[in-house]
Amino acid sequence: MTFMPQSQNAVDPVKLEKLAEVAVKVGLRLQKGQDLVVTAPVVALPLVRLITKQAYQAGAGLVSAFYSDEETTLSRYQYGSDESFDRASDWLYEGMAKAYANGAARLAVAGDNPLLLSEQDAGKVGRANRATSTAYKPALEKISNFDINWNIVSYPNPSWAKVVFPDDPEPIAIAKLARAIFAASRVDVDDPIAAWAEHNANLAKRSAWLNGERFASLHFKGPGTDLTVGLADGHEWHGGASTAKNGITCNPNIPTEEVFTTPHALRVEGHVSSTKPLSHQGTLIDNIQVRFEGGRIVEAKASRGEEVLNKVLDTDEGARRLGEVALVPHSSPISASGILFYNTLFDENASCHIALGQCYSKCFLNGATLSQEQIKAQGGNSSLIHIDWMIGSDKVDIDGLRPDGSRVAVMRQGELA
Repeated sequence: MTFMPQSQNAVDPVKLEKLAEVAVKVGLRLQKGQDLVVTAPVVALPLVRLITKQAYQAGAGLVSAFYSDEETTLSRYQYGSDESFDRASDWLYEGMAKAYANGAARLAVAGDNPLLLSEQDAGKVGRANRATSTAYKPALEKISNFDINWNIVSYPNPSWAKVVFPDDPEPIAIAKLARAIFAASRVDVDDPIAAWAEHNANLAKRSAWLNGERFASLHFKGPGTDLTVGLADGHEWHGGASTAKNGITCNPNIPTEEVFTTPHALRVEGHVSSTKPLSHQGTLIDNIQVRFEGGRIVEAKASRGEEVLNKVLDTDEGARRLGEVALVPHSSPISASGILFYNTLFDENASCHIALGQCYSKCFLNGATLSQEQIKAQGGNSSLIHIDWMIGSDKVDIDGLRPDGSRVAVMRQGELA
């Protein structure tokens, strides 16, 4: 008899197999002979094994998996030397960047405990995050510039499930989170591949309308928010499937409900309040309120995690400027579920959002041909970080402002106008 942990019994194996198939065939569209680099929490091993099987069945070259572990991470904060928090495994990230430069695809399995480091020293958390961001930059540039096909999916980690469903016994919490992940990822239907094709077509229509309008800026107005986000010169909206510079069309995020583009780093004015908590590197940052002048955050507050937020903003010059703005209807399936996931991959797809830091070069007309200098000249931001946080709700209106100053209703009470 084989012993099966309760947590594993709580996850439908058929739907988990479908999620692995979607990750490889829709998320990555992995090519024959292409290597794959996978990162995941060690508890997500059942999903990684299925992804690996699907990848090799699709003709993958070499699949290499790297695992993180919550207890190992906590041991560093409990017993690690103070100077160790200014270091990161740069050799590992350099290796990943080299793999991507050689054509490998990247797949990340998300699912860490969003509160893992909430009781740890905020100074050490901030220093470790900065060191990791610096070391990871060579790999991040390959991803944010869409040099490669990449994808993120999620696994119902027990500790994450207990944060989302704190009143339920662990097996029930895991089962609930698993069902929510499967529904949001569109793998709870008979033909997930076809469902994703239809969804991508709908997101492409939204992007096409916005690209036809060529707005100069977006104006967000709602409780605690009066924000004008200038859009980069020659910006381009994207949503759903995107074609990377290597010619492969992939769905970077599973799930996704957003259409997004690049703001102008120097043309953001006003104030904005978050509408959902931000889970960042094991710390929860809640009730964020920031004020922009000349595109730069000049004032930032939070009711929880404020010290970590300000350390994030001090990562580099670009950390206080925007690299992304995204539109998501309040009626999106993830929002309609009523679940607060404490995970940006899901919560950002329940709400309009903005991202601090690095822009996507993909979100420019002819972005694949632009140099970093040209992207900067057109308003694209550069940073070691890229952190999304949610600013939309059913109480937020958005207008598109044309170059002549005329306004077009884009969203009313959180819905597409």
